[in-house]
Amino acid sequence: MPDTSGYYAHSTAVLDEGCRIGEGCRIWHFCHVSSGAELGAGCSLGQNVFVAEGVTLGRNVKVQNNVSLYAGVECADDVFIGPSAVFTNVLNPRSAVPRRGKEYYQPTRLAQGVSIGANSTIVCGVSLGEYAFVGAGSVVTRDVPAYALVYGNPARPRGWMSTHGHRLVFDEAGRATCPESQQQYQLTDGQVFRISPG
Repeated sequence: MPDTSGYYAHSTAVLDEGCRIGEGCRIWHFCHVSSGAELGAGCSLGQNVFVAEGVTLGRNVKVQNNVSLYAGVECADDVFIGPSAVFTNVLNPRSAVPRRGKEYYQPTRLAQGVSIGANSTIVCGVSLGEYAFVGAGSVVTRDVPAYALVYGNPARPRGWMSTHGHRLVFDEAGRATCPESQQQYQLTDGQVFRISPG
């Protein structure tokens, strides 16, 4: 039943004291939101999602089933994380060597509008630019530019995507138009810029 604080949390969800949950969030079965985690307004956590201390989610972030977001993950607004995506936060883990704490955790930053496909792995310490799109089952080991489409293991650049999630086809002048929104884009020196509002 809806929570009086302005968000919905299923009865099986665990919300630690000290977590911050924005207006209109929906938190489903068996989720755990740790103390110190912050969810912006309108976020959705699918079944069995874990959000660690220090993780921040912007507005309207959608995290699908079976995702764990560990300390160091920062998501801007409108990020989509597909089911069973994996995030790490330590580059050289060893069971016998304690590596807990902020001094060991590498930040992983997802800019506005990023989409992560199902079963992808995002190795810590990378940044994904605005509206980057990671194909399902990929392993991201490097930074991803804004609007880039990457996939594979390791993930490599395969093209460019619009803010509405359509593949962009550029003409000889480096111009492309999204077939859904009619927004226009410019490709210059290996970077894509949106040049018309939408």
